[in-house]
Amino acid sequence: MAKARPDCKAFLILFLVFLPMVASGRSVGVNWGTMANHQLPPEKVVQMLKDNKFDKVKLFEADEKIMGALIGTDIEVMVAIPNYMLQDMSGDSGLAADWVQENVTNYSYDGGVHIKYVAVGNEPFLQTYNNSFLTVTMPALRNIQEALNNAGLGSRVKATVPFNADIYYSPDTNPVPSAGDFRADIRDHAIEIVQFLYENDAPFTVNIYPFLSLYSDEYFPIDYAFFDGPNKSINDGNAVYNNVFDANLDTLLWALKKAGYPDMEIIVGEVGWPTDGDKHANTDNAKRFNQGLIRHVLRGEGTPVRNKKVNVYLFSLIDENAKSIAPGSFERHWGLFEFDGKPKYELDLSGYKKNKGLIGAQYVEYMPKKWCVLDPDAEDLSDLPDSISYACSLSDCTSLGYGSSCNHLDANGNASYAFNMYYQVQNQRSWDCDFSGLAIVTDENPSQGDCHFPVMIAYGSSVTLQMEIFDILLALVGGSMMILLLL
Repeated sequence: MAKARPDCKAFLILFLVFLPMVASGRSVGVNWGTMANHQLPPEKVVQMLKDNKFDKVKLFEADEKIMGALIGTDIEVMVAIPNYMLQDMSGDSGLAADWVQENVTNYSYDGGVHIKYVAVGNEPFLQTYNNSFLTVTMPALRNIQEALNNAGLGSRVKATVPFNADIYYSPDTNPVPSAGDFRADIRDHAIEIVQFLYENDAPFTVNIYPFLSLYSDEYFPIDYAFFDGPNKSINDGNAVYNNVFDANLDTLLWALKKAGYPDMEIIVGEVGWPTDGDKHANTDNAKRFNQGLIRHVLRGEGTPVRNKKVNVYLFSLIDENAKSIAPGSFERHWGLFEFDGKPKYELDLSGYKKNKGLIGAQYVEYMPKKWCVLDPDAEDLSDLPDSISYACSLSDCTSLGYGSSCNHLDANGNASYAFNMYYQVQNQRSWDCDFSGLAIVTDENPSQGDCHFPVMIAYGSSVTLQMEIFDILLALVGGSMMILLLL
């Protein structure tokens, strides 16, 4: 009996069906930060994660509402312990055990939360921290991992430490990855942590930001910050680097090799590109970088030093308008989505289709369509500079900065933008649109081109009604007071 010929057409169909499944495997996750006012309800954010097929999320704290929203999903979670807790965690194993019980064990049941990692701190060896967490990170890490082990979770939940890429470097005299090593001032502490992670089968986590190379050095070659730039490459022996991400990651791999851990597992905990707050921070550059990164990672080719798929977490999911802007105004604009869950640009997270868009949050509730702007009839503008400064100090005016989306506004536009941001943050309370008689409320959207004057989302379904009732009560109280005075 003759052998049946394989059905090439059927095989091709199966290959095409499974190709996107392979391409969208567990390698691209996302960070979910919460340093913002007027946040989307966690349930809507979790639905965004599911709709966009993110199967990994990295959190910066163990927020009870967020953890509750993740119950019953298959999303792999990295939950974090903030830096301010490291001191106490390092000296009190009981406190570490209590934290693990409350934030890991309580969710680790069938149908619960799929917790895979505990991030002990966030960039604790960052140079700007001036060694504040240098001696407490390792003891805290040990106590947390031991607490996980004692809870019977150590085989499937691993403690790690997300480090900033500034813990390693290549010297100016030989700026190639193979010259990479850990910074001398933290080297012993870093290697101690590496050894502990390795012995516990936990990954080394690092945050890499090519944008910062461009931001901090005006002579940095722009194309080298992306993945499609043809005009820049670096040769390091037989290795050729045409993007700074690979070069940075391999610098770490060389540092680990010199420390005796050449096969250390690595996770890129944060990587992305901001969309505002700097001349290089815009949606075009963000799309170019993130799309290039996703395709680069999903190809599974790794780097010249390690030919292996790299696991990364995009930074970040949603803008955070309350973050510190000490590093730069761009800090509040890393999101793939606006504060209200609207996609900023088209991005193909699967890495194999073109122009596949992100899916935004559904059924978002907003405050009324009202804006606070400079009164065009205002005559005495002597208090205007102080009023603008006050409004910006209590809201977010980073889009007004040089090279930003609202940088083209005139003086009146700047004032209106500042007034409105304050008004929105303060929940559109009527008395927060006054500024010594300089401002008025309007129902005409004052947005200009790419400069958007936002209307904030409501905290909950009743917030708008509560504000309206409060205004009515205030008016009634004022009327009652007047009647009493007349009597």
